[in-house]
Amino acid sequence: MRTIDGFNRGIGKTFAWLAVIMVLTQFTVVLMRYIFGVGSIMMQESIVYMHSLLFMIGAGYTLLTNGHVRVDVFYREASARKKAMIDLFGVVFLLLPVCILIGENSWAYVAQSWSIFEGSKETSGIQGVFLLKSVILAFCILLGMQGIAMALRSFLILKGVVVPEEDHEVHEVP
Repeated sequence: MRTIDGFNRGIGKTFAWLAVIMVLTQFTVVLMRYIFGVGSIMMQESIVYMHSLLFMIGAGYTLLTNGHVRVDVFYREASARKKAMIDLFGVVFLLLPVCILIGENSWAYVAQSWSIFEGSKETSGIQGVFLLKSVILAFCILLGMQGIAMALRSFLILKGVVVPEEDHEVHEVP
């Protein structure tokens, strides 16, 4: 559990810097276009790549820090034991099946892209679309791993082996 948590925490904090880089790149694109009349397809595409990486690769970190949106009608006021039951149920019957479903259904899509080393449709674009599509599989793996850690933690809480940690309502800032 701690290994998975540490891994996703490191990835999340590292990839969080893409938000800053993305904003600076977008600012540069706008400045170049409207002040200097110059465009860059590669820079515009890089924003899409960074956005994809930020959200897809950061999903495991977001789950770790309890940052995903949830309907907390029952969860907010629940005891630690009830929260552990809800989390265990959610991971086993919702999160992991969805990660598996997405992974299985995207495998051929990603493999096809790799088989032709798919690149941008634009001549001066980023010729790494196959790498971008691979992020779908990384998303499934990272989110699934964090879900497994969450399920194990919930199971240990239910067994009384682990004392529940403080509520994750306060999110770490990368």
